[in-house]
Formats: sequence, C-alpha cells, structure tokens
Amino acid sequence: MVHWNSLPWGAHVAFPTANDVYNFPLPSIQAAMPNRLAQETSPYLQQHADNPVDWHPWGAKALALAREQNKPILLSVGYSACHWCHVMAHESFEDADTAAVMNELFVNIKVDREERPDLDQIYQAAHHMLTQRSGGWPLTMFLSAEDQTPFYGGTYFPKTPRYNLPGFKDLLPRVAAFYRERREELDRQNASLLDAFRRTEPEKTSAEILPSSAIFDTAFAALQLSFDPTNGGFGGAPKFPHPAEIEFCLARYASTGNQDALHIAITTLKKMACGGIYDHLGGGFSRYSVDQYWMIPHFEKMLYDNGPLLRLCADAWQVSGDAQFKQVAAETAAWVMRDMQSPEGGYYSTIDADSEHEEGKFYVWLPEEARQSLLPEEYAVTAALYGLAGEANFEDSHWHLRIVKPLSDVARDLGITEQVASERLSSARVKLFAVREQRVHPGRDEKILTSWNGLMIKGMARAGIVFGNQEWIHSAQRAVDFLRATLWKNGRLLATYKDGKAHLNAYLDDYAFMLDGLIELLQANFRSEDLAFAQGLADVLLEQFEDPTNGGFFFTSHDHEKLIHRPKPGHDNATPSGNSIAAFALQRLAYLTGNMEYSRAAESVFKLFYPHAERHPAGFSSLLSALAEHLNPPETVILRGEAGAMKLWQNELRKIYAPHRIILAIPAGTQKLTNVLDKPVHNAVNAWVCRGVTCLAPIEDLQELLSICKSGEFA
Repeated sequence: MVHWNSLPWGAHVAFPTANDVYNFPLPSIQAAMPNRLAQETSPYLQQHADNPVDWHPWGAKALALAREQNKPILLSVGYSACHWCHVMAHESFEDADTAAVMNELFVNIKVDREERPDLDQIYQAAHHMLTQRSGGWPLTMFLSAEDQTPFYGGTYFPKTPRYNLPGFKDLLPRVAAFYRERREELDRQNASLLDAFRRTEPEKTSAEILPSSAIFDTAFAALQLSFDPTNGGFGGAPKFPHPAEIEFCLARYASTGNQDALHIAITTLKKMACGGIYDHLGGGFSRYSVDQYWMIPHFEKMLYDNGPLLRLCADAWQVSGDAQFKQVAAETAAWVMRDMQSPEGGYYSTIDADSEHEEGKFYVWLPEEARQSLLPEEYAVTAALYGLAGEANFEDSHWHLRIVKPLSDVARDLGITEQVASERLSSARVKLFAVREQRVHPGRDEKILTSWNGLMIKGMARAGIVFGNQEWIHSAQRAVDFLRATLWKNGRLLATYKDGKAHLNAYLDDYAFMLDGLIELLQANFRSEDLAFAQGLADVLLEQFEDPTNGGFFFTSHDHEKLIHRPKPGHDNATPSGNSIAAFALQRLAYLTGNMEYSRAAESVFKLFYPHAERHPAGFSSLLSALAEHLNPPETVILRGEAGAMKLWQNELRKIYAPHRIILAIPAGTQKLTNVLDKPVHNAVNAWVCRGVTCLAPIEDLQELLSICKSGEFA
C-alpha cells in the first residue's frame, strides 16, 4: 500500500494529501454506459465490460483520446484470478458514483498484465521508483496524456478511506487537479523518472568478464541464510515457492554432492507437498502461502507455478525415491490435463482464488460435511491426517486440508496397518473430490499464453521422461502442436489466444520459454518438426530481441510498439528471467545444431548480467543455472537405432539424475537432422557421448554407457 512520497533520485513533488482542497467541481452521476472491453480476448478485461466505467483497452485510440482531451490516463492493471482486483472492482469500478468521476476526469485504460507483461513491467517499476514500495495487483497508475509517463500510483485503493489509504473516489479529483495545476513540477518529475529508467538498464562493461565458480558458493550461502529450516522455503510470510532457487539447489547437489543443498530442496518441496498450498484432493499448487507454514494459500492456481513445480517434484523423486513426490507429480499432471488443457491442446492460464465472491470457498470444509460423505473408518483416517480433528485453521470456523502427521502415525494411532490406512484414505479422497466437484467452481481464465505454455510443456515433458509416462508427453506434444499451428504465424510468435483469436506481438519470455520447453520435449520423444520449430524460435530471438551493442535480449522485439522504457530483465521474478532461459536454451541448441551463433548470443547474456549476479547472486538463480553449463558444457548422449530397441536404453538412462545431461533418442529413418545429430544407424543401438564439441567413440554396450553416465567422468 502506498502514499504520496518524495522521489528517490532527488526530485521532490508536493503530492496532494487528504487535507488539500481544490476548487474542482465533481461531475454529476452518469448512467452506466457500455464500454469497449466486451470485444477483448482477455477474460480479465471482459470481467469489466459491464462496468459503468468507460474503459478502453490499451491502444493507439485510447492514447490519442487522452491527448485530444488533455486528460490524464487512469491505468488499471490486474488479472482475472486476482482477489484484490475483484475487491477494487466491486467497491469502485461497479459503483456508478465513482465511475462518473473516473469518466469525467480521466481516460480510463484496463490492462491484463498476463497479456501485456511489457506494460506491467514498466509501470510496476515506475510505481517502485515513485513510492519506494513494492507493487502488486491491482496496479493503479496515473499517466500524463502526452507520453504516458506516470506521475502518481498505488496498488489497491479502497472506495472510502481505510488501511491508512485515501478513499479512491475522493482521491480522483485531487489527482486530476494536481495534473492540471502543477504541470511544470510534473514535467520535471517526469524527466527525472525517465532518466531513472535509463539508469536501470544494464550496461556492458569494458573489462573482460571471467566468470568464476565462486559465484555459485556465494549464491548458495545467500540461500542458506534465507532458508527456513523448520518449515522449508525461503524467508517468512507470505511464502512463495521459488522454483528457480530449488532447481539451483538440486543441480548444485548433482554437481558437487553438497548434502545441504539437497536438504534445502527436498525439505522445501516436502513441506509444500504436505501443506495447504498443495490441493490434496484435486492436485496442483496455489500461488503462495499467506503464512510461513505453507498452511493457508492464496487460493489462485497459476499455470506458470505448476509447470516448474511439476518438474521439480519429478526430479525430487528421482533423487530421493520418496513416494510422495511421485504421487504429487501424478496428481498435478492429472489436474493439468483435466482442468487446464483446452480441447484444442493449449494450456489455460489460471484458476481464480474466489468462488461465489469468497476466497477459498471451493476448497475448505466443515468436518461434519466430510463426515457425512464418508464411512466412519474413512473419516477417522482423513480427519487425523488432514487436521479435521483439530482446530479450524480458516475463516468462519472452516478447515483447509493439509497433512498434519504422517500416515504411518495415523495408522498406528488407529491400530491398523499403514496399507489399510492408505486404502481408506484413497477411497475417502475420491468421495471428497466428488462432493467438491458439485460446488460452484472458481473462475478459469481460458486464454492461452505462449510463455506459460512453454513452462508447462517443459514440466509435463520432464515428468513424462522421469516416470516414463507417455500420456504426459503426449499432452505436451498436443500443446506444442496447437501453438505451432495457431500462434506461430509468418515465422513469428503471437503472445495470446482465446476464442479463435491469436494476437499481440510475442515477448522475450514467449520465445525463451517455448524454446526451452521444446528442447526438453525433444528428449522425451524426438520429432524433427520440434527441432525445426526450436531453430526458428532461436533465429527470431537473435534477429528481433538481441541487443547488438551491449548484448543480452530486450523484453520486446525491435518492431514492438514504442513505450516509455524498453526493459532488458535479468533478475528472476514470479517467472524466471527471459534472458537467463534464453541463454540456457540457446547454448543447449548450439550443441544440438552446431550453430555457434546461438552460443555467442548466450555468452553475451552472461557478460552483460554477470556483474549484477555477482553483487546479488540469490536473485539470479536461473542465470547461474545457465552459467553452470557455460563453464562446464552439458554432456550430450545421442542414441540411434530402432525405436523399440532404444526404449530399454532410455528407461535405464532416465533413472539417473543428471540435470546437466541432454539425452536424445533418434529413431532410424528420422529425416531433417542437423549434422551434429545425423549419426549412422546400425543393426544394434549405438550411443554417442559428447561434452561440448568433444565426443567419445560410439558405444554399443548399454552397461558401458551406464557406467560412463553414472560415474560422471568423461574421458
């Protein structure tokens, strides 16, 4: 929550306060009018189509209107699963009096941050500069009509003064008057803000960068300091999954044998799997926990969290053999295919936190409701395991399910075997899920985002590889086939699809995440068309996103709409950095194609961002994962032979956790291979093991190959 504030770069503006009085007449109440959002593809924008606010989507028409009428822009950014976005909409945007003030004083623009992450990045950063506070959603920014530079902003504003915040309706005329009467001050502030944006851009250093392995030690030490040894995870409440950091710890264990790194990763995933952040009846993880114990989540489910977490649960099982990770991976994959995959093949975006205007209502229970749905012996196990026998842990004396004790302890306390307890629990979960399915479901945002699909494609492919599950691999292939047919047009990606319409120029994350997902899918089931698609994506990355002067990749393409800032993100946020994933995937693709331009572009990312990662390594886990393969090239195993004969070899190799190994099984007769992959096919299966551009002699014996792979030694 934000207040008026002095600016961090030295300029100072006397922002209006609740005590300031301006001679500015309030408009009379207007009748609700239709707005322009009904024709948009975004469900979030469609949610506001019937507001009495005269909303515009972001675009040239709305920006020109603001200039013509000399009105400031009220920019509201959110997304469909956002609880506080719904609250502000209900309090203010559905209110005729508030809408009348908005319509009279501003040109009002609604933005779905999931469709327009370029705008969200810029104005979240501006919010932080203006207020020195973290942002969030809904994001409420007031922009100059001339060039869309923001001059004031906040996140959620209540309708009337509350939470030490001004009332939104009362704030609006003060902001408009301030914009009208203090333009010279605002012009100076805007110039300072734009200069601050320029100074946030990473600059290429003239000195030669020599990355050192010491940065991995420094990064891990920082993660150790923030690790919660009791509850797992990093930091306190609210607690987020941080999959990039977990992946970094698992990979560090694989590379160095560091048991502390393994403990951090496994403990965090285990605590999450037991906690309420995981949906114990339907599968899948919620966005974050409001407490430090993973007990009560913010109930929205995001595709971009569940893709990486699915992959990490598969890896955790591979490393630890813990059956719970296998169960969670299977249930999450089932949820994805049941609830998140469209009939056309692409994956939907989010599940709302709210149903019937209440957060979490779909998920929580009263013990009596569960008792009536189950046999007594089933309820005894369920109540003891999920905490229904204890005190309520949610609002209005409701219970949210989480594992409070191991099933073995439950069985012992009830005087039954663990096998019997497991059978009763399985039966109970089926019944409770069926009861829950009869409730009013939370809303689902059914737009298909290219970038988030890339994350889930990688998650499903990786889990399919680890568990040998062809159904999950096929799910990922369906998503790729849909995206290639629908969002890959004239050699360029589009960012979003819904209701038969694909549109919006794609962003760095769309290309990087899809490229990364394709490389994982090639390891699950090699298809020449997927390799060609990956090369096409990589070529556009270099042509349209790379900065030829300073290196790295811009978030938007060279032919994108001109905005007040062009970000070049290197730091991980809710999703991994697009620059980091691009570097990781490009250098892997270089080893599969022999195209060293991909490797050169990846190296430019490291040169640009390494100084930043060296100063703050804990925020660059994805970059460090990519850097690890730059310093020590991944091991590539190419299998050639008949598909059936190669299956045994694949099954044995997938048992070994080796995050820095690429395994491709290419059946005989496969066409359109690169020179690197076009190995001769003999009667038996043959394997070629390479590191970087150095390869061993062909291997015809499976046990010899396994010995090399298990030893980790390349001689």
